[in-house]
Amino acid sequence: MNYKQIAKEVLEALGGKDNVSAAAHCATRLRLVLHDEERIDQKKLDEMDLVKGTFSTGGQYQIILGSGTVNEVYKEFTKLTGLTEMSTNEVKEAGSNKLNPLQRFVKMLSDIFVPIIPAIVAGGLLMGLNNVLTASDLFIDGKSLIEAYPQMADLAALINTFANAAFVFLPVLIGFSATQRFGGNAFLGAALGMLMVHPDLLNGYGYGTALADGKIPVWKIFGFEIEKVGYQGTVLPVLAASYILAKTETFLRRRIPSALDNLLTPLFSIFITGVLTFTLVGPVMRSAGNFLTDGLVWMYDTTGPIGGAIFGLVYAPIVVTGMHHSFIAVETQLLADIAKTGGSFIFPIAAMSNIAQGAATIAVLLRTKDSKIKGVASAAGISALLGITEPAMFGVNLKLRYPFIGAIIGSAAGAAFISIFKVKAIALGAAGLPGIISIKPGTITFYIIGMAISFAIAFLTTLFLAKRNTLKQDKEYVKRVA
Repeated sequence: MNYKQIAKEVLEALGGKDNVSAAAHCATRLRLVLHDEERIDQKKLDEMDLVKGTFSTGGQYQIILGSGTVNEVYKEFTKLTGLTEMSTNEVKEAGSNKLNPLQRFVKMLSDIFVPIIPAIVAGGLLMGLNNVLTASDLFIDGKSLIEAYPQMADLAALINTFANAAFVFLPVLIGFSATQRFGGNAFLGAALGMLMVHPDLLNGYGYGTALADGKIPVWKIFGFEIEKVGYQGTVLPVLAASYILAKTETFLRRRIPSALDNLLTPLFSIFITGVLTFTLVGPVMRSAGNFLTDGLVWMYDTTGPIGGAIFGLVYAPIVVTGMHHSFIAVETQLLADIAKTGGSFIFPIAAMSNIAQGAATIAVLLRTKDSKIKGVASAAGISALLGITEPAMFGVNLKLRYPFIGAIIGSAAGAAFISIFKVKAIALGAAGLPGIISIKPGTITFYIIGMAISFAIAFLTTLFLAKRNTLKQDKEYVKRVA
C-alpha cells in the first residue's frame, strides 16, 4: 500500500493540516482533534477502501483503519501535518477542551471509574461464582451445591471473601483514582479511602440497624459529637472527599515553604479532609447516595416493561453522545449495595442494546451488495454480539441509518422483556453473549430469552427497512431516468 498517498487523501478529506490540532493512534484507529469538524469531507472518507468507519466522540474524530495499517498511515500523517507523535491520553486532554460542561463531567467520571473496572469486574464475577455454589434449585431441586456437597462450603466462603474485597474497600480504589484525576497525590487519596473504611469505625453496612437501635458510636470532641461510621461500598462520599483532598493539597503546596512541604502538606491535607468528611461531607453524600440508589431501584421496580423499553430504546443514542460513561458510577453503587438493590439493571439493558446492534449489522451483511460494507459488517456484527459495539454502530448502522432504527427497536423489545422478570447483573463484564456469567442466578434464562428477542426483532426489522430502503432508491432512480 502507498501509505503516504493514503495519509494525504485522509488529510485532504479532513480539511487540510491547518484543521488538525492533535493526532494519535490506538490499535485500530486514528484519533484526531480537529479545529472544525464541519470542514470534513465525509463522502470522500466513506469512499476510501481503507477506511472502515468514522465517528466523533469526546472531542475526538476517530477513523477506523485496522490493526497494523493505522501505524503506517499515522507515521505518514504526522510527517504531512508536522505534528509530533502524541499519546492517546494527550489527545484525550486536547479533545476535552472542546467539550461542554456536561460532557466534561461525564469524561471526569469515566477517567475515575474506567481504571478501577478490572477490580470491580473480578469481584463481581467471583460473587457470581459464589452464588452458583450457594443458590438453591440452580442445579439440584431444593438444594444448593454446598448443601449437596458440604465439602465445598469452605471453597464458597473463600470465594465470597475474595469477591467482597473490592466492594468493602471500594473507597480505597476510588480515593486513589479520583484524587489523581483531581490533581492531587494518588497515595494520599488511597490513605483517605483507608481512613473511611478503618476497622475502628462502625461498618457502613450496619449503619441502618445501628441508627434504628440508637447505638451509633461517636467521638466527643470539645462538646461536639462526630459519628464513627465507615463508608464501605459507597461512591459519592469518597468522590467528594477526594476532590476536597486534592484541592486542599494543591492550596497548601502553594503556600507552605518547600523545606516543610513534604512534612506539613500531607499532614494537614489528610487531617482537614478527614474532619470535613466525617462531620459534613460524608453524612450529606451518604444520604444523597442512598437517595439516588433508592430512586433508581424504585424507578426500575415500578415502571416495569414500559420503563425498560424506554431505556432500551434510548440506550444506543446515549452511547452515541458518550453519556453512557456516567452509568459506570451508578452501576458501581448498585453493585456495592447489592444486598439492597439486588444488582444492576443497567448492565442487562446495555446487553440487549449491544445484541440488537450486532443483529442489525448482520442483517446488513446479508442484504447489502457493497463489498466494503460487507467487509466491515462481518467483523463488526460479531464484535457487537460480544459486547463491543463501536465498529457496528459507527461503521455500519449509523452510516446507513435504517439498521440503527432496527437496532433500537430490537433493544427496546428485549429490555422490556427482561424488565418484566427483574433481570439484574451481579457483576460488570462484557455486555453481550459473554454477559451470561454476570447475571444473577435465577434470571439467567430470562436474560438468554431477552437476547434472543432483541436479536430477532432487530434482525427482522432491519431486513424489512432494508427492503423498503431499496424500493425507495429504485423509485428515485426510475424518476431520474424518466
